[in-house]
Amino acid sequence: MTLRNPILRGFNPDPSIVRVGEDYYIATSTFEWYPGVQIHHSRDLANWKLVGRPLDRPAQLDMRGDPDSCGVWAPDLSYANGRFHLVYTDVKRYGRTSVGGGRSASLRDFHNYWVWAEHIEGPWSDPVYLTGSGFDPALFHDDDGKSWLLNMLWDHRSGRSNFAGILIQQMDLETGALVGERRVIFEGTERSFTEAPHLYKREGWYHLLVAEGGTERNHAVVMARSRSLFGPYEVHPDGPVLTAAGKPDAPLARAGHGDLVESPSGETWIVYLCGRPLPASDRCVLGRETAIQPMRWGEDGWLRTEDGSGSPVAEIEREGLAGEWSPVDERHDFEDGSLPDVFQWLRTPFPDELFSLAERPGFLRLHGRDMIGSPFAQSLVARRQQAFRYAAETSVEFDPVNFQQAAGLVCYYNSTKFHFLQVTTNDEGARQVHLMSGIPREGECGLVEVPASIPPGPVGLRVEVDHEVARFGYRPHGSSDWCWLPDPVDTSILSDEATLPGLPNFTGTFVGMACYDVSGAGLPADFAYFEYREAE
Repeated sequence: MTLRNPILRGFNPDPSIVRVGEDYYIATSTFEWYPGVQIHHSRDLANWKLVGRPLDRPAQLDMRGDPDSCGVWAPDLSYANGRFHLVYTDVKRYGRTSVGGGRSASLRDFHNYWVWAEHIEGPWSDPVYLTGSGFDPALFHDDDGKSWLLNMLWDHRSGRSNFAGILIQQMDLETGALVGERRVIFEGTERSFTEAPHLYKREGWYHLLVAEGGTERNHAVVMARSRSLFGPYEVHPDGPVLTAAGKPDAPLARAGHGDLVESPSGETWIVYLCGRPLPASDRCVLGRETAIQPMRWGEDGWLRTEDGSGSPVAEIEREGLAGEWSPVDERHDFEDGSLPDVFQWLRTPFPDELFSLAERPGFLRLHGRDMIGSPFAQSLVARRQQAFRYAAETSVEFDPVNFQQAAGLVCYYNSTKFHFLQVTTNDEGARQVHLMSGIPREGECGLVEVPASIPPGPVGLRVEVDHEVARFGYRPHGSSDWCWLPDPVDTSILSDEATLPGLPNFTGTFVGMACYDVSGAGLPADFAYFEYREAE
């Protein structure tokens, strides 16, 4: 029987895992996508189902104005005192990235919160603000009943490492109050960029797991241990516990940012983020995904991969353990009045201002709001790209009266990277189809106009993606044939690796529907269905 990685395909980074009885739960980052945090459930570690997005109301999360790839970073999910506990960061400001090993002045704002629930499905509590000292918060529940908050410490000053080590401080698990002295317990190794702390206790040792090397090709899982909670911590003698750095033949790249869980039978497993770069471009068009593999504790008390190599694996052979994966083939007709679980939108906790499934039953109505890429009120509803080859299709009814109104089908990474096949109009009032592409070359935004006007009525829109290439087509009302745009487009730009200098790129590609109207009229667009079909 074979378990195949990644277990969470497409944009699902920074996994945190917990087991409660026979049930496993993984929480992953959602950044600027709303609702915040994805939680998947499994009973066999191979097959996972989305069971909730807990941050779903204004009191918990409002990301309007958050920059691209900010918002919810690295949630940590734990269980103690009969409750699930979730701590997370809402990054409000990123600025330009730190360079030169992360030693330049870098002013950022990290809001860290705690919420809890008695059941994984919720309801989840209102948040308690914890700290702004850094990001990647995590809770450690010691066997003496005390709970501790860990996070990386951000040093904004010039000439110092911005990644200044791992902080720990006691937390009152009833109120969320931080009590006592905060301490730096680990300053990291020479790999630098020390983040994503998780703490475990085993046989009298405190084992600290962190991510280092940055979340690109040098990413790694590093471990250290101490007899005392506050250290000093001794670094693993083998170096990184898990990494693909310097291993060009590794089946998964970017391996790092891990978390451990123990099965009922006593096996230790690690979940970690990874990427699958395409050979032609070396770009991860599916973003950062989540993988899993078994680990073993050595006679010396240190944790290692099963073969001792510290390498990620794509397949795991286990009796009775098999991942049931098949290409997604779905169609949504918006008939039941609720948004299907696969879809998300951007930043705002007030979705009624962006879209409605009730104003015209059987349709998803998007209200024309800000321009594509806005960090405030962007009417865009989309689902993750989860395969290298897929086709997506929709039909839109939209009657623009000026060029500042548009609606259509979008492949979207962020405000600088997208392909948007839109129905709009020219200055003479004739409806046309345009392809607008945001390309990360000093903010370049290209526009391909289809010269032929399209008749009144619904317009079908379609994209077919094959690894790094996509072609877009449209089908006017009354036609049975697709009209394909003459030139394919580069979809490898919809990746972390294609970027303007100094900007964060931590998410993944979505495909869906969008509408803007910057004329102020708020013209709506009605979408009859959305199809997403993956190829083998």
